[in-house]
Amino acid sequence: MIRHTTAMHLLQSGVDLAVIAMWLGHETTQTTHQYLDADLETKKQALACLEPPRAGKSSRSRADGIMQFLKGL
Repeated sequence: MIRHTTAMHLLQSGVDLAVIAMWLGHETTQTTHQYLDADLETKKQALACLEPPRAGKSSRSRADGIMQFLKGL
């Protein structure tokens, strides 16, 4: 529990995943990658950086335009 909590705090503080892996004694960062999957706060922050979708053309009309472009190749 202490290792997991420490790793999560380090990750949320912006410490590089490779540094966390070394600090925890993991052989690879792939083992440490589980903390990225578990970190909902980081996922929320990433989503907050995105612009909201713009209202406008439907996805169907965009798909039609893409199909026309591809047919013209």
